[in-house]
Amino acid sequence: MSPNPASSGKEQLITDDEEVLQAVILADSFNKRFKPLTTHKPRCLLPICNAPLLDWTFESLALAGVQEIFVICRSHAELVKTAIKNSKWSKPGTGLKIIPIVTAKETFTPGDAMRDIYTHGIITSDFVLVTGDLVSNIRIGEVVREHKERRKTDKDAIMTMVVKQSGVNHRTRSKGDSAVFVLDPETSQCLHYEAVTGYPPKKYARIPREILNEHPEVDIRNDLIDCSIDICSVEVPSLFQDNFDYGDIRRDFVHGVLTSDLLMKNIYCYIAKEGYAARVKDTRSYDSISKDILSRWTFPLVPDDNHPGGHSYEHLRGNKYIAKDNSVILSRTCKIGNNTLIGSKSQIADNAQVTASVLGQRCIIGAGSIVRNSYLFDGVAIGPNCVVEHSIIGSGVQIKERTRVERGCLIADSVVVGPQARIPPFSRLSKRRQESDEDDEDEDPDEEQEDEEDEEVNESRDSGDEDEDEVDSELEEVEANQDPVALEKLGSDTNAVIWPPPTVNEDEEVDELEHPDNQRLMRIGDDASDLVLSDAGSVTSSESESESDSDDDEGFEGSNPASSTSSLPLSTPSNLVAQADSAAISEFQQEVKQSLDRAFAEGHSVDNAAVELKTLRMASNVSLRLVRDAVIAGIVSRIKIVDDGAISQRKEIASMIARWGGLIDRIGGVDPVETIEILQEHCASSDRLPLFGQILAALYQDDIVDEDDIRAWHIKPQSQGQDIKSTSLQEHYKKCWVTGAHMIKQFDEQDSDEESDEEADSESGTVDRAVEPSVPKVLSSQGVESSEEDSSEETSNEDDSGDGSEQNDVS
Repeated sequence: MSPNPASSGKEQLITDDEEVLQAVILADSFNKRFKPLTTHKPRCLLPICNAPLLDWTFESLALAGVQEIFVICRSHAELVKTAIKNSKWSKPGTGLKIIPIVTAKETFTPGDAMRDIYTHGIITSDFVLVTGDLVSNIRIGEVVREHKERRKTDKDAIMTMVVKQSGVNHRTRSKGDSAVFVLDPETSQCLHYEAVTGYPPKKYARIPREILNEHPEVDIRNDLIDCSIDICSVEVPSLFQDNFDYGDIRRDFVHGVLTSDLLMKNIYCYIAKEGYAARVKDTRSYDSISKDILSRWTFPLVPDDNHPGGHSYEHLRGNKYIAKDNSVILSRTCKIGNNTLIGSKSQIADNAQVTASVLGQRCIIGAGSIVRNSYLFDGVAIGPNCVVEHSIIGSGVQIKERTRVERGCLIADSVVVGPQARIPPFSRLSKRRQESDEDDEDEDPDEEQEDEEDEEVNESRDSGDEDEDEVDSELEEVEANQDPVALEKLGSDTNAVIWPPPTVNEDEEVDELEHPDNQRLMRIGDDASDLVLSDAGSVTSSESESESDSDDDEGFEGSNPASSTSSLPLSTPSNLVAQADSAAISEFQQEVKQSLDRAFAEGHSVDNAAVELKTLRMASNVSLRLVRDAVIAGIVSRIKIVDDGAISQRKEIASMIARWGGLIDRIGGVDPVETIEILQEHCASSDRLPLFGQILAALYQDDIVDEDDIRAWHIKPQSQGQDIKSTSLQEHYKKCWVTGAHMIKQFDEQDSDEESDEEADSESGTVDRAVEPSVPKVLSSQGVESSEEDSSEETSNEDDSGDGSEQNDVS
């Protein structure tokens, strides 16, 4: 690597060809959200879509043009070093140099790791900082160039954070760990950062008054996903060294730098408009990112091309991926649903069903068993007539016959449960240590001496590895507090112990982020429907008005002109002057209506109309949903009701959607499920009710919504109007829901026909196992003008066929 010349008061320009782009990966997670899966291995080595997370991170950085990577690790450092050694990126000729750095045992936070980086002196120029659980296809090179150009004019610019705009219901947007970014709209400088937890709900962001005084315009953003990708200047590690209070990179370092009167350093944001980036920081995001990979949002990092684990998969219709080595054995009567990946040497028996799940290598699914929305690591064996739902199952686990694993369970490696057991929701199981530990107590002296020698070797090989005594102590405490009745329910053959649910002592001070109630928003399979939450982006105008009235006295009683901060409510769209005044919302809605009227009347392009709407939104500082609501209302209200028959009406709708439908996703974020919800709301409350099915079909044909989005909307209780007080309006909602059921039935029939064709081709020996062409969208539109008998019949049929809506035969 060419040495980077030290600066001596004069800027020395270095061409891109001469400078090596460095990256630092923080391999440790510094939390216990995946326990007990991570008891004996670090999170970065857990597989996602059958490749270790660390390999996905390497792929992401290599795609971004990084040439030298330092992997900073403390826990299980020997495993991490072995994984790096075995990685394809460590082989000669890859153009990537990977260097593991083992930190001190006292490294307990990201801040400690950054201080260790400073001590090692490994950073010689601007570098990319990421975590070891990143999945991304963003071209970081552009962000690096922008950061370097900015440094030429702003010597105090020390960091650029990569963020992406998202809708409120975007599946990779964490409800338990988000943030408010206050940005300069001209330069994207981050003026203020404030972390936001989901529970207890945080309603106000406190912004220093001097920011509002010094900047005539600011953007207050609570709709950004933090990609956990930072471009840092060389002095960032030294700032951690100088401030030992910096533990977390966002909540301590970024917040501390921006609020410090002494440092005088600047941090910027880069809002990525293209590409994908997300961090697997909890089991909920593990589920979301797995589905994004299978849905090909991460292209070119997809299972059938550039798979980080080096596996080869065949991509079939419905985003089904089957190992290409012809080692997978599928019964002719098994059913494989959409968004499913099956690893090599796996077997699926008669009448078994696997839907929206990932199976590792050498997995066995017994006859009649069902696996839904779950992730099975290598070597998992599931016996006959079992059910596994929304869970993560570790390597070598055996689930014996007639056992049911409920949603949200984490089962660690080599656990055996069953037969005829029921694992309650959100259970955490690990293997009992007695087989090894009790034997250790009875060893003879020679064996003890050999073990002591082995321990010395291990310590010399890995002085920075996690303290095994600490791990054993934790496991010993878990095993000592087992409930015999609960263990009995795990089956007669079990070797498992049950980890206790997280609790908090009243006297114990716990970080809000790690509080058990807030952690529920980050775990797989938990909808947290019993928690009272407020989501900044999802509040309607009527809700915000009522909340504003009730919170005025409570929220602002502590504010006074002498205060150094201004409290802005997160639960209410607001602008800087009015502060939660609902009149601002009405004014915004009127301006949007006028803007759309001009666009429709004067024939503006979709891009120009989107720019104007974005400008209005930034000026009014309202939620993205309000803008989407206005756009959909404008489109729906301008669809003419045609009396010449269904064909003419469909043409009218298709013409309007083709011309203006793209505007729905150009306003700053894509959220197709929210789009359907708003469409249902407007059709149910207007004379456009009979057009709901035809408009939804037109949105589907134009790829504004897809099959999964319609299904996701349809399973929500709100889609049936459960919370609607008006009987007539609730009935209108129900009619829209029945129309959706009819469309889903068509999807199922179409999938069934296609699978039948594939089976016929296979029997005749003419099937082409290459990547097949995408399914043509043939979907008939049906209005919702039906009798109550028709509606109830449709609903009944939908209920009968709901369990198999996403399943297809794969032979």
